[in-house]
Amino acid sequence: MKMNRLIYRAVTGISLLLATTAHATNLTVLVDSNTESVNAMQALTDAYSRANPDVTFDVETRPGGTEGDNIIKTRLAIEEMADVFNYNAGSLFLNLKPDQSLADLSDLSSQASVKAVFKPGVTTSSGKVRGLPFGAARGGGIFYNKKIYADLGLKVPMTWQQFMDNNKKIKEAGLVPVVQTYGTSWTSQVLFLGDFYNVQAKQPDFAKLYTENKAKYATDPVALRSFEKIEEIANSDVLNKDYGAATIDDGFRMISSAKAAHYPMLSHGIRALLKDDPDAAESLGYFAVPGDDDQHNGLTAWLPPALYVPVSSPNVEEAKKFVNWAASPEGCKTMIDAIGASGPYMIEGCQLPSKLPSPVADMIPYFETEGRTAPALEFLSPVKGPALEQITVEIGSGIKTAKQGAALYDADVEKQAKQLGLPNW
Repeated sequence: MKMNRLIYRAVTGISLLLATTAHATNLTVLVDSNTESVNAMQALTDAYSRANPDVTFDVETRPGGTEGDNIIKTRLAIEEMADVFNYNAGSLFLNLKPDQSLADLSDLSSQASVKAVFKPGVTTSSGKVRGLPFGAARGGGIFYNKKIYADLGLKVPMTWQQFMDNNKKIKEAGLVPVVQTYGTSWTSQVLFLGDFYNVQAKQPDFAKLYTENKAKYATDPVALRSFEKIEEIANSDVLNKDYGAATIDDGFRMISSAKAAHYPMLSHGIRALLKDDPDAAESLGYFAVPGDDDQHNGLTAWLPPALYVPVSSPNVEEAKKFVNWAASPEGCKTMIDAIGASGPYMIEGCQLPSKLPSPVADMIPYFETEGRTAPALEFLSPVKGPALEQITVEIGSGIKTAKQGAALYDADVEKQAKQLGLPNW
């Protein structure tokens, strides 16, 4: 009898082990290689596995910019995408043919706490919501070194002319006025894209006209101004000498060490810097790309990237459970505990820490004051040319004029609009 019990227990144990193994799920995750993204995803997957021991994760990274875009599109096309991946909301999301390639996340419970401003950026023409927010909203502006400003008696510029005047004084002091990092080519777009608040302030219907093929960068003086600002910087001899090879890490090192005064960059870049240089939390400030008059001063805002589940995943339901939790207030808190806050999160009930890094504290009032933020163009229009970063590198390097670059971009945009099948193109 005793032997029978032992045999029964052994068999039962094996059965339970087999049952547990059979129900275990390993989810693959693809995330961009930005330090903030990687650390946030690691915190989410670790926390989820602790709460759900039968779910494990393999996390891999991809580059940003055009190379990363191509990896995403290729892997979706050949149905070899990870079970969960992060990618842009807005126009780049629409380029993924989301109604065919991405799972419908409309009915997930976390949608009730996602802020309304985010949802249009991940909603298709069919009305289906295909993504959930991952991380904080961002600003497209300019980091500045507060010590240099204090030493030279400079004020935060409210107009582009004031900005250029500050650059002149900084150069006279023997310092680098503006850092550019074309070795990380996508960063070349920030000044151009971050100027959109100023375009919309002067021409509120530009996004609509642009989408309808009734406005062009090369022929619209208000829009062309965004390219002209890059050209002015290039022609003013205010850049770091190694701007063509410098990387984003080099840019942040130069500005945090007070070797340079300004760095046009998306606000979320501060998190990677603070990990290596905690003192930068107070040594740097942040302001919006200035316009040409002080009556309109505001920040171009980027929705955070989103988490998506490809329809080709063999684990769609389990992947949806994970992204549903990741976009909950608990998931949001998990990310903030891991990486801090580089901007406002798009999840109701997710509280920011009381003490924020100085650049983030500088940015938050733009979001809290009505009329002082405008979404980046890519969240108002599906039209964005994939060659933009190469064009802005050429303008910023003096190879092309603003007018030439704008014409190239208009042609690039036309190809993209036709591929999307937009009317009037």
